[in-house]
Amino acid sequence: MNDVNGVARPPLGIRLLSALRKEPDWSSMTAGELAAFSDAENRKRASPLIRVISGFPDRGATIRWREVPLPGRDLRVRVYRTRRSRPGRSALPLVLHVHGGGFVGTAVQSDWVNSHLAARLPAVVVSVEHRLLAPGTPLTAAVDDGWDVLRHLLRHAEWGVDPARTAVFGESNGGLIAALAAIRARESGMLLRAQVLVNPAADLTGTAFDHDSMTRHAHSPTLTVPQLRFYRRLAVPPGTDARAVSPLRAEDLSGLAPALVVVPALDPVADHGRRYAERLRESGTPARLVEHPGAPHGFLSMPGVVPQARAARAQITGFLRDRLAGTAGTVTTGSTMGERDDRH
Repeated sequence: MNDVNGVARPPLGIRLLSALRKEPDWSSMTAGELAAFSDAENRKRASPLIRVISGFPDRGATIRWREVPLPGRDLRVRVYRTRRSRPGRSALPLVLHVHGGGFVGTAVQSDWVNSHLAARLPAVVVSVEHRLLAPGTPLTAAVDDGWDVLRHLLRHAEWGVDPARTAVFGESNGGLIAALAAIRARESGMLLRAQVLVNPAADLTGTAFDHDSMTRHAHSPTLTVPQLRFYRRLAVPPGTDARAVSPLRAEDLSGLAPALVVVPALDPVADHGRRYAERLRESGTPARLVEHPGAPHGFLSMPGVVPQARAARAQITGFLRDRLAGTAGTVTTGSTMGERDDRH
């Protein structure tokens, strides 16, 4: 369905949810109000009732929480494993996942897609319950959480993963963290097979709001520009080098893991994803861009109300299956790398 301007409208379910939701005054939110908001929002996202919207887990996977000991802190991760795996069998590929939200969010909100990947690839999927943005907790803390968990998993055989078949996968703020992990992996000599970036926020510099999609979708039903400005204020407080956490502004994007960039068209940060895919290809890194007209930001965590989420999940599953195939030391190449696909 199109509106009078010829722009695809969000699905009806999203419009109804948006009408029932009152957006906070982001510009005046205090630290105490943020803590209360985040706590309430995350309890809702982890509630069994929300699965009508966020999707029901794949029964072919087990799900449990684990603690990961990291330098100076312990961090919870949510682990998804295929029920077909048995002790003593060969190691499985690893997919490190980072949820979206920034100053809100929990790994539970991504149970639908992550359990499917664990069961269908099959693979061990580990979703990082990273530190959330808050006054005194900038984005660099969450970036370090993602990277430190990835290194821990690959160094400890108890996880039963094949270090030579590893991918990173993130959504929104998590897509930014996954992109930065791919850059760090190249710099440290770690070989990743793939990176999947879903509606990534890729630019936190002063140019973050200069893209056309920011104006066109400034007040989309699931993400608004005022919310993004609040997010940026927490992520890169005064004195922080915004370029260091802006993959789109990285000087060198060559030699990175092949990427799948998934962009919902009705999204203020849609152009972040589009431009990042372009920059990857310009740097010689294979990148496939897929777009979903009519889908809003965060759609992959809302399959109950956004039909396009299932098509995106199929694209992600197929891409990772191709990239993670084979045995240790082998890398497959896909014929679609470097193409743009906006048919969905």
